[in-house]
Formats: sequence, structure tokens, C-alpha cells
Amino acid sequence: MTSERLAVTPTRRHAYWQLALTFAVLAAVGALARRHWPVLETGAVRLAVADQGWLLVAATAAAATWACSALAQQGAVLRPLPPGRLVAAQFAATAANQLLPAGLGTGAVNLRFLMRCGISAGRSATALAVKATAGGLSRAALIAVLATAWPGVLRLPRPGAGWPALVGAAAVLAVLLTAARRPRCRTALALVLADIKAIHARPHRAAALWGGSLGFAVLHALVLIAVTRAVALPLALPLVALIYFAASSAAALLPTPGGLGSLDAALALALTAGGASGAAAASAVLGYRLLTVWLPLIPGLLVLAVLVRRKAL
Repeated sequence: MTSERLAVTPTRRHAYWQLALTFAVLAAVGALARRHWPVLETGAVRLAVADQGWLLVAATAAAATWACSALAQQGAVLRPLPPGRLVAAQFAATAANQLLPAGLGTGAVNLRFLMRCGISAGRSATALAVKATAGGLSRAALIAVLATAWPGVLRLPRPGAGWPALVGAAAVLAVLLTAARRPRCRTALALVLADIKAIHARPHRAAALWGGSLGFAVLHALVLIAVTRAVALPLALPLVALIYFAASSAAALLPTPGGLGSLDAALALALTAGGASGAAAASAVLGYRLLTVWLPLIPGLLVLAVLVRRKAL
């Protein structure tokens, strides 16, 4: 009886911390919403009378992102994974990601899932690194393609305005080079490179990794594009796609749960800079967040609980 109580206590304590973090996030969101309430109210009204057909397209694209995420995760490992549980884990990971910063929720769920599938902790962590790398490179490639195919879409900054970005990139590069000099980091990097070679030795695994990663990014951009069309936002499709890829890449550098606040601000600022009014940008961001975060949140947490109960996580 005593051992059972000792086993339950850490779990309850972890649940209390998660609940406290959730309330803290909600409080922060509430403070931001109160500060910008007039713009948000106008945007919500505009979203309420939006084109239902385009919203349906956006909802369909949002649902398909979990299948692409599962495909990319399967491509990052050599061992076959159970398809149904894999998709369910991606859906649950999306909900968990809203509670922990910097993608820790998604990483924790996927790491636990891969270990439950019989993959060692080291290989599971390497698979997550491979998937994250493929996702980042996919967004960079899509930005390059859009900027090349539609040169007018990419607005170059004023002279001197790009210095903060260059300094930030140099700082990140310096950190990576410093970390690469450490023995443990070199060992981890060697494992990642070895797994990448093994994956690309099997064309079907490489196709799943890159196809799922590209599909995931494209579908999220399609969600934002469909929402902008639903609220009659007069922006070119390539511009909206480029706005999403650039904003999501920038928001990934800020450790907020699910990009809460960082991605919203980046999208709103980019849409406004692209020519949208403040209310129109707010309605587009609200619609995107509603379909990709808030509506799937409760079902995702329920799926997470079911997977934990069935010991799939």
C-alpha cells in the first residue's frame, strides 16, 4: 500500500505542475487579449461571418497535418511503427505542446511513444532530431522556392534593418560550433548523421521523412491561406505562404508553449506589413489558431489520456 502511494505521488505532483503552467499560460493570454481587446473583437466578428466553404478547407488541411507529422516520424526511424497509434500520438502531441515550451510537449510524447515501440532512448531522441532537422530544412527550402519563383513577394529590409537578424544568426552559429566541440555533442551528432545515412539508404523511408515534413509545412500554410480567403483578406497566395513559413521559423526561436504569443505576434505583424489591416490580420490569426490549436486541444488531451492508460505512452 505504501509503495503504491509513493508511486502515485510523483504523478500527481507532475499533474499539478502541468495544471499550474496551463493556468499561467491562460492568464498571460487573458492579459494580452484585454490589452488588445478592440482589435480582437473586430477580428472575431469578421471571423464569425467568414466564408464557411473556405473555413471547411482550412479545417480539412489542419486535420491532414497530423497524418503528415506521423509520416515524417515514421520516415525518421527504420523500424515500422503501428500506423493508428502513430497518428493518435501526433494528435496527442499537438495538445501536449500547448502546455510545455519550445516543443517539449511534442518531443516528450513522441519520445515516450517511440520507446514504447521498442526503440532505445538514444535512438528515439535521434529520430526526433532527424525529424526536427527535416522540418526546419523543409521550411527553409519552401521559403527559397517562393522567393525565387515570385521575386516581388519577398520585400527586402531597409539598409541596416537586417543587422539584428544577422547578429542573431551569428550567435546561433557560434553556439552550435561551441557545442560541437564537446565530446557528448560530437557523439550525438555522429549518431544523428549515422541515422540520416541509414534512412536515406532506404528510399521509402527518405520519401516518408521529406514528404511528411514538406506536407506538414505546406498544409499549415494552406490553413492560413484558406482562413485569409474566408475573411476576404486581399493578399496574394505566395505572400501568405511566405508569411507563414517565415513567421513559424522565427517563432520557433522563442520558448513559448505551442508558439503561443510568439507565433501569433509574428503572423499578425507580418500580415499587417503585407498590407492587411489590424482587424483583418487579427481575424486571420484567430481563425488559424482556432483550427490548429483551440478546437483540437480538448480532444487531443483526451486522446493523450487514453494512450497513457493503454500504456502506448
